[in-house]
Amino acid sequence: MMNERRKILYEGKAKILFEGSRDDTLIQYFKDDMTAFNKERHRVMEGKGVINNRISSHLMDHMGCLGIRTHLLEQLNMREQLVKKLDMFPLEIVVRNLAAGSLCRRIDRFQEGDTLPNPLVEFYYKKDALGDPLINTDHIIALDIMDEDALDDIRATALRINDILSSIMLSIHITLVDVKLEFGRTGDSEDITLGDEISPDSCRLWDRKTKTKMDKDRFRQNLGHVIEHYREVALRLGVLPPHDAAQTPKETDRKENTLQNITQFRQRTEKKT
Repeated sequence: MMNERRKILYEGKAKILFEGSRDDTLIQYFKDDMTAFNKERHRVMEGKGVINNRISSHLMDHMGCLGIRTHLLEQLNMREQLVKKLDMFPLEIVVRNLAAGSLCRRIDRFQEGDTLPNPLVEFYYKKDALGDPLINTDHIIALDIMDEDALDDIRATALRINDILSSIMLSIHITLVDVKLEFGRTGDSEDITLGDEISPDSCRLWDRKTKTKMDKDRFRQNLGHVIEHYREVALRLGVLPPHDAAQTPKETDRKENTLQNITQFRQRTEKKT
């Protein structure tokens, strides 16, 4: 739980960052706050932070096993992670597999659910006062956020994360519609490192059979039953504790299927390289 004696370094919409035990670490605390439309809508949903912490820790662990550099060092408790301190780029990188959200609003030829011929990578400038505008690679270089080599690296990493995450979700009968990623660097290192979180707050996730939305769009679109669907994602991933009343023997099978799917993806990737 939060300790008021710890120094708060940053508080965002869904998380708080405290100073860590070393200068190069932070403690990332997951809040129960749910916001949308740049905080125009705000609610506190009990248990959301616990679920997102479990999901994000689980998925970050998988990314690390497959060679993706992440900020996660360990999950400390139900709401907190020990993470590397990163110098974050002021960018949100969105990888889209199906058309949804702002893409459909900006381009009327896209209808929600349309399959894109290839994953589409978009860059958004993180600035609440401007509404996090969509920008292109020329803007990023002009703003001196990063150079062309770093841009190529971050794009390739984002696409690989999308491939891995799509594979994980496929194994638990969920479609990854899109994912929002944030990256940074540790100290003087040039290495691109994945930060923030991977959870239903930062992904669009649809049940493959019913197309039911299992992510933050349930809050944005007033669909209700937000926490129930977040919990279902966690159950399918096998990350809820065994004593949870909703846990069933089938969840163990789902987790094993996820690990098997990851192994198969790794083998395919190794063959390609």
